[in-house]
Amino acid sequence: QVQLAESGGASVQIGGSLELSCSISGVTLSTYCMAWYRQRPGKEREEVVLINDLGEPTYEVFAEGRFTASMDDAKNVLFLRMNSLTLEDTTMYYCAADLMSRSCVFDTWGQGTQVTVSP
Repeated sequence: QVQLAESGGASVQIGGSLELSCSISGVTLSTYCMAWYRQRPGKEREEVVLINDLGEPTYEVFAEGRFTASMDDAKNVLFLRMNSLTLEDTTMYYCAADLMSRSCVFDTWGQGTQVTVSP
């Protein structure tokens, strides 16, 4: 059974940094399309970064230049490094995997990790 498990969420001050981790069990990470998403209260779930099956990331505008996705293939872990955090970055962050479609349609999700940015 494939499982995704996020960690690394915490409370930080404006301008701070965090690194989120997504540990994947049951499949080899590097062969699948992956993504980080977030869902702020009262808003639609939004993609933060998509990493295709070649490991190439595409960032949303709000993440470009501040967030960096990376993989540790040996450990089967996906990371999201977040710098210059703002109040608007406060929310749950989820990692997702496309294990079925091969078209970056995500069918497997983690439980999420909470990021809270405070003044």
